[in-house]
Amino acid sequence: MLAFADILATAELHKGGSAAVKKLLPKVATAKQLKAKDDAYYLSMMSLRVFRAGLKHELVDRKWPAFEKAFHDFDPYDVLMMSDEDLEAQMHNKEIIRHFGKIRSIRSNAQMVREISQEFGSFGTFLAEWPAETLCELWFMLKKKGAQLGGLSAPRFLRMVGKDTFVLTDDVVASLISQEVLDKKPTAQRDIRQAQQAFNQWQEESGLPMAHISRIISFTANVN
Repeated sequence: MLAFADILATAELHKGGSAAVKKLLPKVATAKQLKAKDDAYYLSMMSLRVFRAGLKHELVDRKWPAFEKAFHDFDPYDVLMMSDEDLEAQMHNKEIIRHFGKIRSIRSNAQMVREISQEFGSFGTFLAEWPAETLCELWFMLKKKGAQLGGLSAPRFLRMVGKDTFVLTDDVVASLISQEVLDKKPTAQRDIRQAQQAFNQWQEESGLPMAHISRIISFTANVN
């Protein structure tokens, strides 16, 4: 496993220097910024990620105002009050994407957001206080308690809202395999935890956010 200084040097070589790399790094929200967002925002972004999966993001994003209208601006309590019949009625709403499994996930995830909010004061507080060194456990929890949040959906949702996280994209995985951190694309929790340990070491070395480390590592992958 390479030292992070060597990874950064390779990334800068591939991208044309330090300034070029910095321009490509994702934004990371502060704890204060995460806590300032209300639960409806997080349910909306979570649902947006679910519907983006497998579809062109631009297509989903254009329809999102209609989703906001159909699902009570994603207020978790109001969404939870929607009956099965209310959800089924949305299958006749031509303004949204009519995928019933994903439509049902909105109510399921509203339940998760509301329960977590009641325990921690807000969903944003819950995210803000989750430690970086166990990020993958947050992914697992969101997948287990939520709906349609498997694969990369949980970390991509976190990245969307600004929660600092790495993401195991194909480029990142390719780099981890080349460094013998992993021997294959990780699917088991054991393998994902192994990747987390590598990120923890690189964060200790660099002091950078996980999201920045992740993006920098992706720049070192060999591209044909």
